[in-house]
Amino acid sequence: MTLSANSISTLEPISHCQNLTELYLRKNNLSSLAELYYLKQLPRLRILWLSENPCCSPDLQKYRMTVLRNLPDLQKLDNQAVTAEEVSCAMTEGEEIAAPPAELLSAENGSPRPTTGHTCGEVTTESENDLLNFSMEETNKIREQLGMKPLPRDKFSPFLSPVEPYGNRKKKNNVLNAILLLLKDLDAEGLEVVQRTAENRIHQLQRKEIQQDR
Repeated sequence: MTLSANSISTLEPISHCQNLTELYLRKNNLSSLAELYYLKQLPRLRILWLSENPCCSPDLQKYRMTVLRNLPDLQKLDNQAVTAEEVSCAMTEGEEIAAPPAELLSAENGSPRPTTGHTCGEVTTESENDLLNFSMEETNKIREQLGMKPLPRDKFSPFLSPVEPYGNRKKKNNVLNAILLLLKDLDAEGLEVVQRTAENRIHQLQRKEIQQDR
């Protein structure tokens, strides 16, 4: 997946692309190597190009060792082959990334991580409406890129139910963001395949809803 020069500042949405094998992220706005936490969740990642991001300087050796300690299965980093000796050195010289950037920042500042303002399982009417509006916006963005007409509010069936846990809602929103990123790499033929698949999936969900209402 090629995402170079896209002003990307976080890799969280990409963490859901489990089949990703190559990732090109040059010339973005990644300021912290803590973003590697999200790439550790990609078991098939073998090629990574991360250079020319703020997180790569000033100590390039430390940067490379940290990347390889957290992603030891890489075969190539920044267009340079990874050797077994490098990976071995990285286990002692590199920094282990064990938490996402937000948690690391909170720990360094000695302050608790920000919360959503709701207790577990509690969702207010206002937050439900915000979530619905967000889901509609993201869904219609995808439909627009696929050449499909946007859904009006009264026809919109959200992916997320009001009683769904916050963590599940956040994960699905991240999946939507990842899909939007991936669409940028597709040509017309690829988008047509996605369009047909999306339309079939929508029809399946609509039939399922009709059956449940009977």
